[in-house]
Amino acid sequence: MIREAFTMKLKPGCVEVYKKRHDEIWPELAMAHSSAGIFDYSIYFDEETLTLFAFRKLTEENTADGLKDLNIVKMWWDHMADLMETHPNNMPVFKPLREVFHMD
Repeated sequence: MIREAFTMKLKPGCVEVYKKRHDEIWPELAMAHSSAGIFDYSIYFDEETLTLFAFRKLTEENTADGLKDLNIVKMWWDHMADLMETHPNNMPVFKPLREVFHMD
């Protein structure tokens, strides 16, 4: 199992819409993540900095890097682009975090 964490930035005043859209996540998108070997995926929000903190677990054989090429993922990026910092192709700007401690 692989553990990954990263941050993203939300635009001011968008947390409730961001949460609502994730509460209504498209089944095809959830299936794409599961099929890519992603599980136990959580996103947290820091109200003071507008920072989203994401944590997910991946199988050793995951294909998560290929998700960026799927139409359903690109459609989700377009759907979320008005709420967060993105690249010109609407992919969220994210910053990977290095794990410095873990305890089971």
